[in-house]
Formats: sequence, C-alpha cells, structure tokens
Amino acid sequence: MPKLDWLIARPVAHRGLHDASIGVIENTAAAFSAAIASGYGIETDLQISADGEAMVHHDDALGRLTEGSGVLAKMSAAQIAAVRFKVGAARILTLGELCDLVRGRATLLLELKSHFDGDMRLAKRAAEVLSGYAGPAAVMSFDPDLIEAARHAAPRLTRGIVSERHYSDPEWDDLPNSQKRSMSWLLHAPRSRPQFLAYSVSDLPAVPPVLARMIFGLPLLTWTVRNARDGSRAARWADQIIFEGWRP
Repeated sequence: MPKLDWLIARPVAHRGLHDASIGVIENTAAAFSAAIASGYGIETDLQISADGEAMVHHDDALGRLTEGSGVLAKMSAAQIAAVRFKVGAARILTLGELCDLVRGRATLLLELKSHFDGDMRLAKRAAEVLSGYAGPAAVMSFDPDLIEAARHAAPRLTRGIVSERHYSDPEWDDLPNSQKRSMSWLLHAPRSRPQFLAYSVSDLPAVPPVLARMIFGLPLLTWTVRNARDGSRAARWADQIIFEGWRP
C-alpha cells in the first residue's frame, strides 16, 4: 500500500471553495482558485463527453447552474465548453484545463461520475490526462467498475471508493439491491482494490470503513461536512474531511 499522507494532509473543499452568494460557483476556476489560496485540497467531479473528454461538472445534464438542458454525454467537449453559467463568466473546464490551473498547488480528488452502464471511457481518459500531471491527484468513484478500470489503465494512479450505508437517494433507484449491498459493504474490494475510502459522514461510524481503516490501513475521508457537529464526528472516525459551506 503506497503512503498517502499527502491525500489527508489538508481538508478538502467540496467542488472547490465555492460561494454562490458572491458569484463563486461550484466546480469553476474561481472556486478552485479560492481553495488553493486558502490552502485546501480540491474535490471535484468528472463527466464524460460524447467524444470522450473528461469534463469538470457534477451534474450529468445542463440546467441547474448553467443555461441549456443538454445531457453532457451526448455533447462534444467543444459544445460543453461553449455553455454559459447562469451567474458569472465561468465555463465548464476539461480535466486538462483543471490540471493547468492547479499546477500541483493543491491535492486534486477527482470523482468519476457513472451511469453504471459499463462505459469505462472516463476512467481511461482521466488516467491518460493524469499520466502527464506532476501534482498530487487521486481518482475515486461510487462505481467499482470505474475504479477497477482505472487500476488497469494506470496502476500507479491513486484510486479510492466513494461509499455510504443505505443508497436511498433517487440516484440509486435503478440499481439492484444486491449491487447496492455490495457497494455498501465494499464486497467489490478484491477486484477494485481501493487505496482509500470516502464515506458519508452521516453514516459514520459504520463497520466497512472502520474495519478498512483499522485493519487494512486505508485512509478514510468523509463527506460532506457542513457544520461543527459533522466536523466532530469526522474527527473521531475519519482521517480527513471533504467540506462545504462551513470551514474547519
């Protein structure tokens, strides 16, 4: 197991250090720059475009923060880059542009978003881009298949699993109970071989992450810490926090 002190050295700003009240929108250059200036790590999300580019955006479709209503997986990288946000002049970045912006000044914690449909292009593209990046970076996903694909594509790339206890959000409605149980109990670990975990703070303590941390030595980050109470729980059970709307 590689030494991952760098991964847990500093609190990690969820989707960058964003604050919509002052026009700093999540997952934009301004939010990432603010995190760097404050000495935090950066957590962000990657979506795959129709032409196989890794795009920095949480939602799989436009509309919540941006103009338009297209599905990112059906749009080219150029089309996505041309989209305007509802607030400010930011645009959706590629992973390569994010790396150029950060330049190793903060840890990058990159969540590979998945539709659980067997599409492994995002893992492969992220591995390809990060192969030329010298800064501290790791990929993670709720989807163990993507992490397994990342392990094969780039064995030296640090990889982790995002997990929670119940998977009760509508996002998971289409997954069979057996798959959700496997994800909750980390039963995929022999093939995905995560090197760290990111677990829901509201579900701590939980047996799988606590055992993984205590017995196998996997660093445990916890998300999304939004207040002092969450911070206290995280301090007891985890090695580092992914936070939003509240500063540690």
